[in-house]
Amino acid sequence: MISKPDKNKTRQRRHARVRGKISGTAERPRLNVYRSNKNIYAQVIDDVEGVTLASASTLDSEVTGNTKSEKAASVGELIAKRATEKKIVDVVFDRGGYLYHGRVQALAEAARENGLKF
Repeated sequence: MISKPDKNKTRQRRHARVRGKISGTAERPRLNVYRSNKNIYAQVIDDVEGVTLASASTLDSEVTGNTKSEKAASVGELIAKRATEKKIVDVVFDRGGYLYHGRVQALAEAARENGLKF
């Protein structure tokens, strides 16, 4: 019997392929997105030093919204606010192997509207 491919394994392969091409620096760090079934997480990462410069997730108390997409947009606002406080404006967007659709898109657009450039 033929088994279905594991969605997360194929996503990880896609993400590894993308990560071979993009990398975050101190001048232009990487905005990484991880999406679980319940939550969404965003980090601004300097890959040269291997350091997370700013992070936000739906687990933070400042996040508002009723639907997952509204919460993702709130996380986008929060990560943009935290990054601009540390004088980070230009970032490289890393969608983590996910489609640019739904929660990932809501997070990205909210981050753009609140000052991040990518």
